Amino acid sequence: QVQLMESGGGLVQAGGSLRLSCAASGRIDSVNAMAWYRHSLGKQRELVAVISSGGGTKYVDSVKGRFTISRDNAELTVYLQMTSLKPEDTAIYYCNAEQLGMNYWGKGTLVTVSS
Repeated sequence: QVQLMESGGGLVQAGGSLRLSCAASGRIDSVNAMAWYRHSLGKQRELVAVISSGGGTKYVDSVKGRFTISRDNAELTVYLQMTSLKPEDTAIYYCNAEQLGMNYWGKGTLVTVSS
């Protein structure tokens, strides 16, 4: 089992920045890709960014150039640096980790961007 704990959410004005962190614990060997998803009211859950164990990254178009995903493999922590935040980025952000075909989720952290 892998446990994931997100932190770093909060309230920020449009144009501001936040950095989310997700620390993995438990049986973290063989964790492969890690990702950030978000779920906002009235919308489906959306993959925001994903990073492979080798450092390859992908982003949803709406955050390209504004968000950066990174990971510390020694600590098995994944980060999401968010800049130029927009009100439409308001959501609960969830950390996800894939291990041997199993997906694990954190409980989420709320990001609210005011206009």
